[in-house]
Amino acid sequence: MRKQLKTIPQFASEAEEKVFRETHDSTDYLDWTKSQRVVLPNLKPTTKTISLRLTQHLLDSIKAAANSRDVPYQSLIKVWLQEKSHNH
Repeated sequence: MRKQLKTIPQFASEAEEKVFRETHDSTDYLDWTKSQRVVLPNLKPTTKTISLRLTQHLLDSIKAAANSRDVPYQSLIKVWLQEKSHNH
């Protein structure tokens, strides 16, 4: 016999929902045997804007490297950071 599932409550805020999900077992609310894998092809990673202080000389060097590759310097910085993070 299948167990009776509880009803997921309504939440006043995301913070309230987060607390609930961190303190409750989802198997009391969802039948995971009926779950299905989904693909979200248009989902883009969340980005965060940061401030980065560079010496003028370093920034000029990066801009020159980006200009020689015909790409925006911010994009080149992101590529370099991603390459470096995958090497470790």
